[in-house]
Amino acid sequence: MESSLNAARRAHDLDAARREVADLLVVGLGATGAGVALDAAARGLSVVAVDAHDLAFGTSRWSSKLIHGGLRYLASGKIGLARESAAERDVLLRHTAPHLVKAQPFLLPLTPAVTAATARKLMTGYRLGDVLRAAAGTPRKLVPGPSRLDPAGALDLVPALAADGLRGALRSYDGRVVDDARLVVALARTAAGHGARVLTRCRALGLAGDGAELRDELTGDAFTVRARAVVNATGVWAAGLAPEITLRPSRGTHLVLREGTLGPLKAAMHVPIPGESNRFLLVLPQSDGHVLVGLTDEPVEGPVPDVADVPDADVDFLLGTLNGVLAEPVSRDQVAGAHAGLRPLLDTGAGRTADLSRRHAVLRGEDGVVTVVGGKLTTYRRMAEDAVDAACPHARRSTTARLPLVGATRRGVRAPWRLVERYGSEAEDIAALIESNRALGAKVIPGGATTWAELVWAVRHEGALDEDDMLDRRTRIGLIAEDRRSALKVAHHVLSLEA
Repeated sequence: MESSLNAARRAHDLDAARREVADLLVVGLGATGAGVALDAAARGLSVVAVDAHDLAFGTSRWSSKLIHGGLRYLASGKIGLARESAAERDVLLRHTAPHLVKAQPFLLPLTPAVTAATARKLMTGYRLGDVLRAAAGTPRKLVPGPSRLDPAGALDLVPALAADGLRGALRSYDGRVVDDARLVVALARTAAGHGARVLTRCRALGLAGDGAELRDELTGDAFTVRARAVVNATGVWAAGLAPEITLRPSRGTHLVLREGTLGPLKAAMHVPIPGESNRFLLVLPQSDGHVLVGLTDEPVEGPVPDVADVPDADVDFLLGTLNGVLAEPVSRDQVAGAHAGLRPLLDTGAGRTADLSRRHAVLRGEDGVVTVVGGKLTTYRRMAEDAVDAACPHARRSTTARLPLVGATRRGVRAPWRLVERYGSEAEDIAALIESNRALGAKVIPGGATTWAELVWAVRHEGALDEDDMLDRRTRIGLIAEDRRSALKVAHHVLSLEA
């Protein structure tokens, strides 16, 4: 496959990157960086894209997996940002990643803490969000409009709600991606299919307008890559390569609950956070049965870690807010896992990080390096387009608004549904692997869903170089530490077979 990423292709592309002069060097392979690589490669530019770690190593894999339609931005008066978000949601839903992105129903329980006036205000906001949907051209059959449910209807969708005092619920819809890390992998592979040299484990030691000093983290060798333009898309670490930029990182923590902890969930939930006018706890059922509970918004001081810790205070806050609407509280020992991502917010000099703009910025340094920061997962494509426009002003126009990503269909694919919603059309190839070798149909962990074949696929086609790549970013088994430990032996065995 032209889009396949693996150790052999990495070695070939690394050698070529040392010898050639690329049109564009992209540093960082989260959603934005992978999006920049794809945007530039699809315009016919020669591209080298590097990351010190792996695809989706940073913030992109720690999101709420929501593809926002802009409702939050409407509430704060950011009309342009709301329109952009709704338009980009439409691009993902209908054109570029329909296999990974779909509509998610949300329930906002009308508990005694939610006044009638607040409920009316929230419903008005949901209806305005439906106006944004229509303006973006998204059919209502893909993203239905809002409605009000009686108490019985609310309890049917979320039986775990406390019935006492429940007046019903508001139901709305927004976009969600089945797996944020898989979206990044699809972006990087699609870029590779258009000729981009995608190189993980290559750390940028320093940037200039005409290239960068890099180090191969697998061998320790330092070398230079030359390029006609450079984009810094390293997110929360951007200031380390562009000191003129000041960021205020914000920590967003999620808890992971095992399937059944909240009983059957037919909808996600928005739970109003006490004392806040426009912030909600999110309860997000995942396709693997797990449930994410988030999201905090706390400033982070000091050096930016590779992987953020989750403080006890975040766990207490999330559980306390969640338990305020449940019939039976969730205890700390029922929390199977927790993780935190860091948002790369531009420092505007005042206010809480929760109040800082999520609008992205494209900035050119005195050395000519273009840095792109801010933004949301939903708008990665627009961020990428703007960054390439700034770095390569003479390139032809972007084509990514209608460019399908690898696997971008679910229609007519003959394979188990769990594979189809994660791999799209490539689910048939994974099913064929199992058909050719029944042993690959075995589950990686007892009671889990991920098969050995998916680990093999990750190594052969998705650029996984070690067990961490396979478990933490290609399959997400690693979200729960206990499951990760159970899977390590299988992952190591698969790597040894594929070496």
